[in-house]
Amino acid sequence: MMHTEIFNHIHWLVVLIGGVAYFMLGSIWYTILFGKKWKAYNAVFINDSNANKGVAGIMITSFLFMFLSSLGLDILATRFGVFGWLGGFKLGALTGICFAAAAVHISYVYEKRPVGLHLINSLYNIAGNIIAAIIVCSWR
Repeated sequence: MMHTEIFNHIHWLVVLIGGVAYFMLGSIWYTILFGKKWKAYNAVFINDSNANKGVAGIMITSFLFMFLSSLGLDILATRFGVFGWLGGFKLGALTGICFAAAAVHISYVYEKRPVGLHLINSLYNIAGNIIAAIIVCSWR
């Protein structure tokens, strides 16, 4: 049975800010930092005439998942008493590596995706978790 009292201490504004920061990182990560390389790895998809269809839905859905990640980080931080930017960094690195990056790599191994794409996408999720966790843990 799930104990729902963990939802009583959620810092909703902070969770939202963490999700927004994670999302904003993506705009820099996939344009300025790794845009050309990411596009090269995904040339088949980017050059598809249907590639721009549904972009708004994709952005909204990705933000919702980043918000969900930030929510999970807030719950973990509260549950385990993680505070401050250093605690947030450690929590974000742990969850980013052990959950987000691991999930990316598991899928990409089966899909036989290029190792460079593994790195770009998994490092993005590690960095996003770290940023969101620092925000969540510092704002307590």
